[in-house]
Amino acid sequence: MDETEFWEIIDSTREAAEGDPEDHAELLVERLLQLDPDSVLDFARHFEARYNRAYTWDLWGAAAVLLGGASDDAFDYFRCWLIGQGREIFEGALHDPDSLAELLDEFDEDIDGDGEELGYAADETYEQLTGVVAPDLGIAPQAAEPAGTPFDFDNDEALAQRFPRLWERFGNL
Repeated sequence: MDETEFWEIIDSTREAAEGDPEDHAELLVERLLQLDPDSVLDFARHFEARYNRAYTWDLWGAAAVLLGGASDDAFDYFRCWLIGQGREIFEGALHDPDSLAELLDEFDEDIDGDGEELGYAADETYEQLTGVVAPDLGIAPQAAEPAGTPFDFDNDEALAQRFPRLWERFGNL
């Protein structure tokens, strides 16, 4: 599976889910069940590589603005959700997290931002296809610390300064 096919699967299942992250995960599993186990592992590798790339302080800060705070788990689920938004939004957010203010049409912190189930879709599919747990993907583990410069997510002024467009649109001063 190449990168284009990975993103096509993400896009088609997201569009069919009409914005519901849980439906997106269910549709993703249904779509992946049409593949052979090796292709499902390829999909998982693409997903995991992007998940690890999104482990940055700046994206964590953007998640904190959008979610009204972001614990470790909330940021993990946010990164899965971000991948689920498709290539344009994902890459745009990696390049400039503040650009999410323009890239997102709307954002409901009670529904959006939680892609936990998306993160399990490939593993669940592999297990359904083979009856065994997915093997190690052979991808370097996530870094111990996010990339970039750390800052205080609990400081609203710092968030507003670092992410002015996001803060103006989604912040809660």
